[in-house]
Amino acid sequence: MINTLIFDLDDTLLWDKKSIKEALLATCNDAYRIAGIDADLLFNAVKEVAPIEYKKQDFYPVTVALGINPFEGLWGNFNDVNDSRLRQMGDSISVYQFDVWMESLRSVGNEDLSLARKLAKRFITYRETLPYVYDETFDVLSSLQKTFQLVLLTNGAPSLQQKKLQMTPALVPFFNRIFISGSFGVGKPDTSLFNHCLSQLNIKPEEAVMIGDNLHTDIIGGNGVNLTTVWINREGISNDTDIIPTIEIKNLRELNEVLERISI
Repeated sequence: MINTLIFDLDDTLLWDKKSIKEALLATCNDAYRIAGIDADLLFNAVKEVAPIEYKKQDFYPVTVALGINPFEGLWGNFNDVNDSRLRQMGDSISVYQFDVWMESLRSVGNEDLSLARKLAKRFITYRETLPYVYDETFDVLSSLQKTFQLVLLTNGAPSLQQKKLQMTPALVPFFNRIFISGSFGVGKPDTSLFNHCLSQLNIKPEEAVMIGDNLHTDIIGGNGVNLTTVWINREGISNDTDIIPTIEIKNLRELNEVLERISI
């Protein structure tokens, strides 16, 4: 009998992609106001440059291990005292942040170092003030909380994921436990993280459902430990992988009906 629902955070409950997009747009609009730079060209340049610069960094392996994406790297400070890998990342993250904006400016014909520094700081400020939560998140969690134990399992650095939760404090009370990959040492889809969660919760795989938007982390990881998996495919993308979720839904509002069906 299912008694526990394990939720991913980013782009499952929080609309992280929108937060990043809006913060990038605001920063690029500032570049236009300050220096007359085409905001759309700069926006596209940053989207292209960030992943390239990310892979050049000495800290890149830890971002792969813990599931920290390039745009999280653009605004986090990674002052995590309990993981030497994240401390090293924190020591050099400002260089990465500057390099992304500098190289993006160069690609649109601007060489202003002071502007790159200014934009790097403004992006951080905008991202910290633009949290988005999906419209249905709170209603669905409130409904499910009456029947199930709710758990959060998120990839990332504890400092950054905790900051996201501080920015949306109404989310936290819904969860009995919150697991962050950076506190464990490896991220989804590593099955050791899923097994750790099950052990800490003292439940069996058949008692839990993993709910998330990412086939390559949430779903394959959940499948690997025999959880029921629910893939939230909001954008209606085609699944051309061999990763098969137990159930596919379009938004969180479908969960109640789905859970009734699979609990029988």
